Amino acid sequence: MHNLSIKQQIKGIREKKFSAGELTQYYLDRIEKYNPKINAFITTHRDRSMDMANNIDLSIPSNKAPLLGIPVAHKDIFCTKGVRTTCGSKMLSNFISPYDATIVQSINDAGAVSLGKTNMDEFAMGSSNETSFYGNCLNPWDLTKVPGGSSGGSAASVAARLTPIATASDTGGSIRQPASFCGVTGIKPTYGRISRYGMIAFASSLDQAGFIARSAEDISYFLDAASVHDPKDSTSLNVVAEHTAKSIEDLPKEIKIGIMENQLAKHTDPRILEKLDDAIRLFSSIGIKVIPVKLPYSKLAIPTYYVIAPAEASSNLSRFDGVRFGYRSSESNTIDELYEKTRSEGFGSEVKRRILIGAYVLSAGFYDAYYLKAQKIRRLIAHDYNEAFKEVDLILSPTAPNLPFSFGEKSQDPISMYQNDAYTIGANLAGLPGISFPIGFIDQLPVGAQLVGKHLSEKLLLQVTYAFQKLSNYHDLVPKGFGD
Repeated sequence: MHNLSIKQQIKGIREKKFSAGELTQYYLDRIEKYNPKINAFITTHRDRSMDMANNIDLSIPSNKAPLLGIPVAHKDIFCTKGVRTTCGSKMLSNFISPYDATIVQSINDAGAVSLGKTNMDEFAMGSSNETSFYGNCLNPWDLTKVPGGSSGGSAASVAARLTPIATASDTGGSIRQPASFCGVTGIKPTYGRISRYGMIAFASSLDQAGFIARSAEDISYFLDAASVHDPKDSTSLNVVAEHTAKSIEDLPKEIKIGIMENQLAKHTDPRILEKLDDAIRLFSSIGIKVIPVKLPYSKLAIPTYYVIAPAEASSNLSRFDGVRFGYRSSESNTIDELYEKTRSEGFGSEVKRRILIGAYVLSAGFYDAYYLKAQKIRRLIAHDYNEAFKEVDLILSPTAPNLPFSFGEKSQDPISMYQNDAYTIGANLAGLPGISFPIGFIDQLPVGAQLVGKHLSEKLLLQVTYAFQKLSNYHDLVPKGFGD
């Protein structure tokens, strides 16, 4: 059943070829068998999952829910009522959320069945899933390689077919980069399209919830269900539902895709650029015109991001102080000691690094020199995209400049690690939607390409990716050892 698309799974349940309970049981058994190999899940809840699935089976055929009985895994950054939500951190190792995040509630209402919570970099800070308090998540294609981050658990669980789809979050590439490293498809929607309520904040002006699945078609069902206006989130957009799943085959005519004339190419593995050329030829074969575009300020995306994101993180993470919820140091005699020891013991090194950077750039005497200047450059980066979209509909690039790397290879060199997000950060800074999809393999490791679109162009992104995937089979391939 793990080789069936979500469309086929929904049809199978509707036609009673199998029940929601049987489908859920099947994936739970796969998690039990294969998760010890890759550590993709932090928490599973078999009894809760089966109760959800069995309740759906009792309501068939009157139940018209669009996601009727489809299993889903949730990145452990999303609050889930009555279930531990850790954000990959010791700080929240004992936190049981009293409510569901809006994205969780929305897809529950649409009939999805939760399987559990996936591994992630601590507080979504990382590009390799090596900063998780719960251990490294491994790449199913090569267990010596990282799955990417911060949504590594979500990407790895989909690649290993432990779940048909998983929620994820993207602050600077944390959906798209792990999707690329694990050979699956991941979408970061327009900022505000999916509510951030109940998503534990890293950098509030950059964070966006999204999905990782095998294909664009699979994603379309869940994106439709999750795209709801949420009055609890002041940044939530009130947009009309597009019914993407029903129109995904309706590729518009005369599409133009821009190729980044990018200063970053010299830092990109030339073999990845060759695979991108192959993808361009495939797009051209279906009548899509490909032309070069310029994004001159893209070279400043990484330093801009690593001023703004840590600044917002230092503010957002100030709530974790050992007083209200989460981990509390047991060796404190004063309130100052409680704060200091709780945060010293509860946060990992990467989180501490970013808090310190953020506090520095926001401090008196440095705010204008760093934070304010970064916000000005952010505006210029967004302007670059606006100008490019006067000529093209979408912009194509590699998702990452390199192949999945070995554990420990970059963890002692933060600057080298940050370079992994070189192609993805711009979309977050501009609030634009982006999608990553597999375009081939190099040395048995997946390679992904990224498309970025105009605001609220998710339907076009999915249509173009779907058209590519109708002509290729990279997204259907299963890592060796996980196919049975």
